[in-house]
Amino acid sequence: MNRRDFVLQTSLAAAGSMIMPSLMACNTEKERPIGIQLYTLKDIILKDVKGVLQQVSSIGFKELELYGYSDGKVFNMPCRDFRSMTNDMGLTIVSGHYLTGQTMPMMKGTLINEWERAVEDAATMGQKYMAIAWLHPDERKSLDDYKRVSDLMNKANETCRKAGINLGYHNHEFEFESLEGQVPYDILVSNLDSSVVLELDIYWSTFAEVDALELFREHSGRVHLWHVKDMDKQDRKLQTDVGSGSIDYKSVFSGAQQSGMQHFFLEQEYFTRPEIEAITLGYNHLKTIR
Repeated sequence: MNRRDFVLQTSLAAAGSMIMPSLMACNTEKERPIGIQLYTLKDIILKDVKGVLQQVSSIGFKELELYGYSDGKVFNMPCRDFRSMTNDMGLTIVSGHYLTGQTMPMMKGTLINEWERAVEDAATMGQKYMAIAWLHPDERKSLDDYKRVSDLMNKANETCRKAGINLGYHNHEFEFESLEGQVPYDILVSNLDSSVVLELDIYWSTFAEVDALELFREHSGRVHLWHVKDMDKQDRKLQTDVGSGSIDYKSVFSGAQQSGMQHFFLEQEYFTRPEIEAITLGYNHLKTIR
């Protein structure tokens, strides 16, 4: 080998050694952080908010979706204090769940009662999203009820957008059940402003026998948030540890780009083992497919 070839090969090798760590860093950066909807831990979190969140952080979760906001507080803590505590643990508050308030008009922090304050508090906590979590039975008796919800959300969305927050809607199974000869989910979504995003609960859409990938295609770019929870193989009415059930999440995650997915949250409401053990198993599974 002459000197010129030797210098060339040596230079290429040196360049490669610099590029490889860079590529590895890029791959690491592309890994999606794993979030958790804290309703998963509803039976234990109020007993020791800080201790439970420390366990969540130690497992490896990075993002949180909250529930239970009311009257300026989360888990009985002022929003600013709660954000400071979670920041110290390396946890980011991405989203929160809220109600319309139609059946509980005295409840503060709903679409119809002190929504502006709720938005201000969400901004204080650094949230990017506020999602309507659930419609009480009296709020969904007719298609006109769903149109009323969309009207309330469109008005609330104006306040959210001014604060740089995305308003979203989280489904259960009932939105996909025929009502007056139509699918309520279709009516609701078509009446929502296009800037209102969707949070797809994949367990509940699967329970309603609706294909998540088909929903991603139908609402391409709009399904920013996912709830990732699994279905028991023997009893589909029960949830199980993520990765242990019948939902093929590897296939679901293949649709992330078309979905427009920005964040996903592990959620589980039925347990056959201690909650922390269950979410650890779910987290470890999600690490392999995210």
